[in-house]
Amino acid sequence: SHKPTLFTGGYNSEGAIKWIDEVEIIFEAMGCTEESKTTLRTYVLREEANVWWKNVKLRIGLDGVAIVW
Repeated sequence: SHKPTLFTGGYNSEGAIKWIDEVEIIFEAMGCTEESKTTLRTYVLREEANVWWKNVKLRIGLDGVAIVW
C-alpha cells in the first residue's frame, strides 16, 4: 500500500540513492526483516535494474550469498 517508486537502473547515482532512501523509510514503517527487505526491493526493479538483478542471481547460484544494499 506504500507504493515505492519503481527503479529502472542506469547511471544515475543520485536517483539510486534517493530510491534507496525512499524504500528504507517504507521498510522502517513496516518493520521489515532483512530478508523481506531484499524481496520487496527486487519487486520494484524494472528494465536495466531487473536485468542486473537476474544476472546477480545467476552468479550467486543456488547457495546464495548475503547481499548488502
